[in-house]
Amino acid sequence: MSNARILLGVNIDHIATLRQARYREMADNCGKMIEPDPVFLSLLAEKAGADGITVHPREDQRHVQRGDVVRLRSCIQTRLNMEMAATDDMLNFALEVKPDSICIVPENREEVSTEGGLEVAGNYARIERITKEAQAVGIEVSLFIDPVVEQIEASSRIGAEFVELHTGAYANAYYEASERKVEFHRLIEGAKLAHDNGLVVNAGHGINYVNIHEVKHIPHLNELNIGHSIISRSVVYGIDEAVREMVSLMGI
Repeated sequence: MSNARILLGVNIDHIATLRQARYREMADNCGKMIEPDPVFLSLLAEKAGADGITVHPREDQRHVQRGDVVRLRSCIQTRLNMEMAATDDMLNFALEVKPDSICIVPENREEVSTEGGLEVAGNYARIERITKEAQAVGIEVSLFIDPVVEQIEASSRIGAEFVELHTGAYANAYYEASERKVEFHRLIEGAKLAHDNGLVVNAGHGINYVNIHEVKHIPHLNELNIGHSIISRSVVYGIDEAVREMVSLMGI
């Protein structure tokens, strides 16, 4: 592993989902009666031990708004990781805001959250251009991919600093023992190959307070990005308790 411990990035998209359910027609996205505030929750998550905040401003603005990202950039004290579609519009926004890192992800307007990894090999030129333009202004680049040899090797050739292995298939198979074993093996082998290709290994999607006991043993893990499970737990126990418990569970 590249760190003494695995880092935790908290994805706060679904706090914005809750806000938008009531206030999506409002011109402002914070202040007065508008709640909850994703930025305020992010500050609390940092205080509880989060190592970074992750947001995914989608092109249809279903949850996180661009104004949220601008406010986060000026308010948080840890790292800001911005997930984004591989479009010129989102690249230009990233170049304006300058998050610490971007994670390029596939984006489908019908999906609730990102399902499946990025097709790096099949969109090599476009993703390489976005990667280089972001890196030119000091933004680190991660590519959200399935643990597939072709995608890992393409990510390395492009020159991305990180890959984020998509753990969704594993999470969905968790309660089917044989399928779970296959998917976990894919993640292990993917992490080893990524590390051997000079990539820093992150992972995310579907990680929760149960499967974290196994996920944390994927080799060479640098960071886990976790959103839905932490936000769900925070509804009952508060964000402080939700983050602290996950940080504790992530310890080896």
